[in-house]
Amino acid sequence: MQSQPETLLEFPCRFPLKIMGVRHDEFSQTIFEVVRVHAPDVQASDVEMRMSSGGKYLSVTVTITATSKAQLDDLYRALTAHPMVKVVL
Repeated sequence: MQSQPETLLEFPCRFPLKIMGVRHDEFSQTIFEVVRVHAPDVQASDVEMRMSSGGKYLSVTVTITATSKAQLDDLYRALTAHPMVKVVL
C-alpha cells in the first residue's frame, strides 16, 4: 500500500499567506519581520496590503518562496502566535 504524501505542494513554490489584524501603524512592518525570520529571501515587493471597508482591519498578503512543509508550518505557528494577528489564511 502506497502512503499518501504529506502535502500536495511541490517545493520550492510560491505560496501566498494572508495575515489579518487590527489596523496599527506597525502591523505591516511587524508581519514582514516575522515572515522574514522563516523566509529570509522575502522582499518588500512580495507584500500587498488592503484595508477593510470600515478601516478597522488590515490584511497583509505576503507571497514567499516556500521550501518545505516544515517551513510553512513554522511560519504559520509564528504568525498565529503573534498578538497583533487575528487570522492567517
